[in-house]
Amino acid sequence: MMGRRIVVSGGGTGIGLAAAETFAAEGDRVVILGRRAEVLRTAADKLNAAYGPDLVTWTSADLSDPEQTRRAAEFIAADGGVDVVVTNAGGNVAASNDGTLEGIADQYQRNFAANVLTAVLLTEALLPHLTRPGGRIVHLSSVAALRGPGSYGGTKAALHTYTFELAKRLGPEGVTANAVAPGYVEDTEFFGERGTPEFIAQQIGQTLTGQPGTPVEIAAAIRYLASPEAAYVTGQVLHINGGAQFGR
Repeated sequence: MMGRRIVVSGGGTGIGLAAAETFAAEGDRVVILGRRAEVLRTAADKLNAAYGPDLVTWTSADLSDPEQTRRAAEFIAADGGVDVVVTNAGGNVAASNDGTLEGIADQYQRNFAANVLTAVLLTEALLPHLTRPGGRIVHLSSVAALRGPGSYGGTKAALHTYTFELAKRLGPEGVTANAVAPGYVEDTEFFGERGTPEFIAQQIGQTLTGQPGTPVEIAAAIRYLASPEAAYVTGQVLHINGGAQFGR
């Protein structure tokens, strides 16, 4: 029996790669997207070597750009319909500003493009090709949506409202839409040079478990929300942060 068809943005590293691997390990066909072609090629080659040839394909695109997103969706649709869309691309791409109004505006605009537009444009481009009934949409949010920082956390909070909108819009068609909101997760590129030992210790110290999250743990939550068993779960935000922030 042929597996489902899964699309994962930001699928070359970190949580996106772990999600792609989780699906590929079950025999699903996975398309990974991102901006860096070489990273995507390397990830696809690794997964195909482990789980079977041609299970994982890739295409590079800046998903904040409508035309590039349109081309990526056409590439995906050329091989058939889509069962699951996981929007993982993004990050705190503008963690600071120079204090001027122009710098603040640039910070907010860049983070909005990286986190909101990448999710919204890809989702909307693939909606015509999404399985009905049974389609699944999973957005990657963040604990920052509950507590900031403003320019990044605000974009993740915007994904919550978009998730709610999709759940209401697509529920009658048998499609669910949910979000996963991780706290600190190790083994990702998210923090870059900010991820000093002191910073990491501070992040882990905020948890109730004394442990960081892992990409595999977040991927397991994505896999559940994308599963047939989660048909009654929609319009929800699943917080996974070791108790660093209580959900609401």
